[in-house]
Amino acid sequence: MLRRLGSGGRRPLSALQLGAWGPPRAPTPAPPLRAVGSVPAVGAGGAGGWSEALAASVPVRGAEELLLGAHAATGLPWWGSILLTTVALRASITLPLAAQQHYVLAKVENLQPEIKNIARHLNQEVAVRANQLGWSKRVARLTYLKNMRRLVSELYVRDNCHPFKATVLVWIQLPMWIFMSVALRNFSTGAAHAQGFSVQEQLATGGVLWFPDLTAPDSTWILPVSLGVINLLIVEIFALQKMGMSRFQTYITYFIRAVSVLMIPVAATVPSSIVLYWLCSSFMGLSQNLLLRSPRFRQLCRIPLTKGDSDTPYKDLFAAFYSKFISRK
Repeated sequence: MLRRLGSGGRRPLSALQLGAWGPPRAPTPAPPLRAVGSVPAVGAGGAGGWSEALAASVPVRGAEELLLGAHAATGLPWWGSILLTTVALRASITLPLAAQQHYVLAKVENLQPEIKNIARHLNQEVAVRANQLGWSKRVARLTYLKNMRRLVSELYVRDNCHPFKATVLVWIQLPMWIFMSVALRNFSTGAAHAQGFSVQEQLATGGVLWFPDLTAPDSTWILPVSLGVINLLIVEIFALQKMGMSRFQTYITYFIRAVSVLMIPVAATVPSSIVLYWLCSSFMGLSQNLLLRSPRFRQLCRIPLTKGDSDTPYKDLFAAFYSKFISRK
C-alpha cells in the first residue's frame, strides 16, 4: 500500500488503494447527441449588432450612471470626474482583489517545498508498485500524474489557496475596463441611450490643458504615448520581478510588450475621454503594483512571507532596472 508523505512524515494515501493503482479504466461512452433548437446565423451586420448590443447592455448603462452620478455629486469638470471615478474604482475593487491575488500566490509559493517532497516520494512508490505489478511506463506515468494532481489539490484545499482564485482579479478588472470604455465612447459620440447630446456637449468643453475637447482624439499624442510608457513600465516591473521565467512566460511578456506599443496608435484615434480613463487606470495599476511590494503594506494585508521577499524591494527594483537598461554595455 502506497503512503503519502506530508510535511512532517508519511501518512496513508486514503485514495491510493489497490484498485486505484491499476491501469486507467476506459471512459464511459457519451450519450448520443440530440438535436437542439436552431441557432440564429450571424448576418452581414452581426458585428455591428454585437457592438450595439454591448453599448446598450446593462453593465454599460450602469457605468454611464456611475459616471453621471460622480459628475453630478462632485461638480467637477468631466476630466476630473473621469479621474475621480477611475481612482475610486481602482481603490475599492481592484486593489483588494490584487492583495487577495498576492495572498494566494504567496501561499502557493510556500507550498512548493512540500509539493516537491511529496512528488519525490510518490515517484519512488509508483516505481516500486510498477515493478510489482508489471506496469508499462505509460501506465506508471499516468498513475503518477493522476495521484499527484489529487494530492496537490488536497494541499490547495487545506491551505485555501487554489491558484484559480488568483485569476479573479482579471475576470473583474477586464470587464470593468471594457464597460467603462464603452460608456465613455457612448458619451463622446452622443449615443441616444447614453443621454447623448447634452453629455457630448459637456465633454466637448470638459477637458483641460492640451486636450480641452474630450470628444476628439489627442492630436499631440501626449496621452497615447504616456499610456504606452506606463504600460511598458508595468510589464518591465513584472519581468524584473520574475527572474528566470519559463519560455511560456517569456513569450507572454513579449506579447504584452507588443500590445502596449500597439495601444499607442489605437489610443491616438479614439476620443480623449477614453484615453484619459485608460491612462489613469494604467497609472493606478502601476501604483498598485509598487504598493504591493511594500513589506508594511503586505503585512497589513496579511500576505505571507515568501523566500523571494525582500526588506528593500524598491532599492532592489531600481538596481535591477539600472542594471538591465542603463548600465548595459
